[in-house]
Amino acid sequence: MQTKFGIFGPVHIAILSTIPVLAAILAAIERWISTGRRGLRIGLAITLLLNSIVRYGYLAARGWLTFRYHLPLELCDATLCLMIVALLTLNATIFELAYYGALAGTSMALLTPDLWEPFPSFSTVQFFVSHGLVLVGALYLVWSGQARPRPGSIWKAMLGLNIFAAIAGTFDLFFKTNYMYLRAKPRNPSLFDFLGEESLSGSSCFCICRSGGQLQTRQSGG
Repeated sequence: MQTKFGIFGPVHIAILSTIPVLAAILAAIERWISTGRRGLRIGLAITLLLNSIVRYGYLAARGWLTFRYHLPLELCDATLCLMIVALLTLNATIFELAYYGALAGTSMALLTPDLWEPFPSFSTVQFFVSHGLVLVGALYLVWSGQARPRPGSIWKAMLGLNIFAAIAGTFDLFFKTNYMYLRAKPRNPSLFDFLGEESLSGSSCFCICRSGGQLQTRQSGG
């Protein structure tokens, strides 16, 4: 379907630019005003949760909600769930999985969105709100000093990614779906276009996560 959304056009750039700005604002508020309080974290977690509930409600109301195609088996779905838990609990392992998922999967979805309705529409706006806030959550927790990936955590993330991909791939095999793009590339231009015809979800995630892990390790050491 023609979504009439220009990748890296003015609207797209504005959306992408809003994410680090919002994360920086929230981190500044956390550091300078509400240090030690949980209001911002809890509020962001609740916003993500409500946004997901509204999405499924919208799909159900339109008669589009199906077992086969709307299970949380995309990397971004798993990352969203992990980010909600990370915001609520600050559990180190959960945060690390959410952080690398946001860095690798969510950011890529935002850079090369695979939209299925014309923009603007409810589903496309919800897509950017959901994915954008997941990335905001990851940046906010790091920049506010509330959480940070530990050295070596990249390997936990890779293990979790492969386990999740095995689950999604098994479902894809039996139900002929395309979760995590394991059976076919996205319709729109994406990083997959440069990585060959075979599914390279794990490879692309590894490259991005690896660079992010090295960055955080250097920060931890300095």
